[in-house]
Amino acid sequence: MILDTNALSAFVDGDPGVAEALDGEESVAIPTIVLGEFRYGIAGSRHRSAYEKWLDAHLQDFDVLAVTSETTLEYANVRVALKRSGRPIPANDAWISALALQYRLAVLSRDRHFDNVPGLERKSW
Repeated sequence: MILDTNALSAFVDGDPGVAEALDGEESVAIPTIVLGEFRYGIAGSRHRSAYEKWLDAHLQDFDVLAVTSETTLEYANVRVALKRSGRPIPANDAWISALALQYRLAVLSRDRHFDNVPGLERKSW
């Protein structure tokens, strides 16, 4: 399963619903896009030090997914399909979707616009 930024944030904050959603998952992945969004979010946080310590201690527990040439093909397909349907999503979420499709993983997110991506499974908590 791939974590969207809102799922990663909730997980780090100890949301039991996210832990339950991840229970039994063979692997949990964080796209570099999500890692960047999360680091941006904590950069101005008054709890920055605690979040950075959490990342230092736990990041190795996740598969960090980087964009590849194959991802760019998925990304283009996602953007074209959503444009044609009149339901575009933010560019970063299109990249997250592309990685999920590439690796055939569901996305854990509260953002319902992922439901508009053809072939993508979104789970919530």
